[in-house]
Amino acid sequence: MSALAGAPAGGPASKPSRAMVRVPGSAANLGAGFDCVGLAVDRWLEADVVVEDDRPAREGAPPSVRVQRGGELRAVDALDANPGDDLLVAGFMAACRARGRPVPAQLAFTASSSIPVARGLGSSAAAVVAGARLADIALALGMSPEALAATCAGVEGHPDNVAPSVFGGAMLCVPRAPTAGTGGPSDRPGDRPAYSFAELPVHESLAFAFAVPDFPLSTKAGRAALPSTLPYAAATAAAVKGAALVRGLATGDGALLAAALDDVLHVPYRRASVRGYDAVERVAVAAGAFGATLSGSGSTMLAIAPANRAQRVAEAMREAWAETGVRAEAFVVRGVVRPG
Repeated sequence: MSALAGAPAGGPASKPSRAMVRVPGSAANLGAGFDCVGLAVDRWLEADVVVEDDRPAREGAPPSVRVQRGGELRAVDALDANPGDDLLVAGFMAACRARGRPVPAQLAFTASSSIPVARGLGSSAAAVVAGARLADIALALGMSPEALAATCAGVEGHPDNVAPSVFGGAMLCVPRAPTAGTGGPSDRPGDRPAYSFAELPVHESLAFAFAVPDFPLSTKAGRAALPSTLPYAAATAAAVKGAALVRGLATGDGALLAAALDDVLHVPYRRASVRGYDAVERVAVAAGAFGATLSGSGSTMLAIAPANRAQRVAEAMREAWAETGVRAEAFVVRGVVRPG
């Protein structure tokens, strides 16, 4: 547990209020959907907040914040992370700013997560979303889901990670020109990046197989591996594959999904950092998947397969890593995962 000291501005504090949320992780950059398509996964961050003093902090002073972490977040707690830098807290504060509400003087957070950290499953985005949702509920901010997602994307930087944690399911995120507000009818003015969010239908015959290795990868390092420009032919191929992804998810067409999972925008530049990538991809296809790719920037890999083969695919991916000396966890996502 850590604390960040602050002081209230004065006046009587009201009775403490409390909120609880349950937010799913996500698999971003889904196949050819680099930076625009993500999927909610059945791994969860559960968090609550107690607003112990709802008076605004004294001007120029930070609020008093306590954060207690459990599950996968214990590693963060072991680092004695400054709660002022905690993404849960950052999401809470961003929601307050978006609605023009002062941050309360005293906050106590508790969070526990089953989302592996730095594995490409949206642990950072889930924390930001959880914090923003806690603020929305505890302080009755009245944020629309679109406003919440846009606000969180401004903090976390990856809308395709954020949107599935807000809406659930498979989500398409399309950037729009900056506008006043974030897209909801009750938004208040304020220039910030805005997105159009749309849920993508996923055919009932499909399932998603995941293998999570025991080594992390930094999203920042993954970004650094990407080129600043691409040849025109590669950009054309990316557009074709993006269209194939959307149609393939909707129809279950294996040929379209195979093309969509053969990414040209980020995987070719990141796969060398994922030990065993080629072997895991190969066995996934051999076990019946249409293809396999990175979840986020890795190290987790995912495959799309017929639902009746998905568990076999996931186990094959896990075993392929085991043969290289890497321990991995395998799981399957079937159907639509929604926030709790």
